[in-house]
Amino acid sequence: MLNNQVTFRRVAAGLLLIVAPLLQALAVLVDPGTWGDDREAVSFGDNPVLAQTQSVLYHWSWMLMAVAAFGLVHLTRRRATRLGHVSGALTVIGYLSLSGLLLSDPVEWWLGQRYTPEQAQKILDEMLGLPGVLFGFQMPWMFFGFLGLPVLVAAVWRAGFAGWWVPALVAAGYLGSFLVEYGPATAVFWTVPVIGLGWLGVKVLRMGDEAWAAYYPAVAAGHPGESYARTSAE
Repeated sequence: MLNNQVTFRRVAAGLLLIVAPLLQALAVLVDPGTWGDDREAVSFGDNPVLAQTQSVLYHWSWMLMAVAAFGLVHLTRRRATRLGHVSGALTVIGYLSLSGLLLSDPVEWWLGQRYTPEQAQKILDEMLGLPGVLFGFQMPWMFFGFLGLPVLVAAVWRAGFAGWWVPALVAAGYLGSFLVEYGPATAVFWTVPVIGLGWLGVKVLRMGDEAWAAYYPAVAAGHPGESYARTSAE
């Protein structure tokens, strides 16, 4: 499979569309801050093992979702191409930026072990409020992932690969989570997109190499057999 670019990219895209959102849903479920004190300096200290586990799950979820976005962009080669390119770029930048922010989790735990929750939060706010951190890592980039992904999935729907309900679920889950405080409701909202994105992943895995390769320009131009053989061998 590693020698076949069509098979590798199709299988990788399909698997990541299943795994990435699932890891995020698991992260919010094991996060002590979801069910306990909303001050992470406190909740992380209550259960350091789960605190580290959720950080790792979030990190890999968001890193892998950035890669999975390239597979979704591939499905917009024939229709909704411009929308796919723009939303795909936003999605990749957003999820990579979110992942970088997770390094603040062990810092918050460390502060919580040495200062009161109020003091720990004040110190963390001062650290994260530095202009280089604020505008280099947070604003507005950290929102691009959750905003760009629903639009990217909508582009896939416009391209004819998915039904309207798929982007509806992704948008309802990720955009709806902005309406609530981080907590049990977030776990519900972030579980919903697992259904839509997982369905896309399964469909990609089942579509076969020829159907995936048909999105390449040379194949779409009218030489599917010859072009697929050439693409697979490259």
